[in-house]
Amino acid sequence: MTPIRRRRAGAVLASVVGALLVWLVADPLLGRELRITEGEGAGERVLEIGPFPVVALSLAFGLAGWGLLAVLERWTRRARGIWLAVAGVVLALSFLPLTGQGMTGGTRVALACMHLVVAAVLAPGLAGRRPGAVAPR
Repeated sequence: MTPIRRRRAGAVLASVVGALLVWLVADPLLGRELRITEGEGAGERVLEIGPFPVVALSLAFGLAGWGLLAVLERWTRRARGIWLAVAGVVLALSFLPLTGQGMTGGTRVALACMHLVVAAVLAPGLAGRRPGAVAPR
């Protein structure tokens, strides 16, 4: 495995671990049951946010980000800048569901922290300079 692939795989793994750590602090340690409630009465559905969805979604977004960056690197010289812009837009859009109904403030805060941790790890971890790249002057 090349050094850049190793670094990017490490970034994806670190983002998963970071999101899982936020969940561990929020749910089991602080006792904030992370759940989203949809509907009312007999049609009410409750989505429990456990460790599996946290791991699966952070891994999926990390791999999707890596894949997009790899495609951009093949097609443009501005891959890093484009990827960082797309990542910023995706992060901003990821907060939209947190404005809806059906979750407590604790759930909103925990989910927002997970989104921020994943983005804070993936952005520099995936978009870092290629080995041997010359820094702009």
